[in-house]
Amino acid sequence: MKLNWGTGIVIGMLLFIGFIMYFVVTMLSSSDYDHDLVVEDYYKAELHYQQDIDAEENALALDEHIELEREGAQMYIKFPETINLEQLEGTVTFYRPSNKKLDFSIPFSTIQQQKFEVPVSQLVKGRWNLKISWQENGKDYLFKKEILY
Repeated sequence: MKLNWGTGIVIGMLLFIGFIMYFVVTMLSSSDYDHDLVVEDYYKAELHYQQDIDAEENALALDEHIELEREGAQMYIKFPETINLEQLEGTVTFYRPSNKKLDFSIPFSTIQQQKFEVPVSQLVKGRWNLKISWQENGKDYLFKKEILY
């Protein structure tokens, strides 16, 4: 049987459409490619973006800054001596961009020392966004850091 060019084009288009449909079905049905939104209420969070920028600038203006230290498999957050963790309200939030089920927060009330050991049992290898926010004397402070664990 001899194929003419019109039949060849139709067969080529059908193979291409089948190829694309295979990838669409694979991407929609596989949990490996299931990524969550960064924030549930994206537009609501966008309204507070300038406040976050101001809070970050306030944290950068401090004499001492928050530091991250790694000692082997352990990770520590070292707070400045000027921050009294017992009197301030704030949170340390670990955000996993690829899976919101792994996100967790630690309130300042549970942190007892200026050098805080991160619970690495809750960290999965990969990228994490660390966000430390607190309020002191009516000013908001925000420290953000992207870490690879």
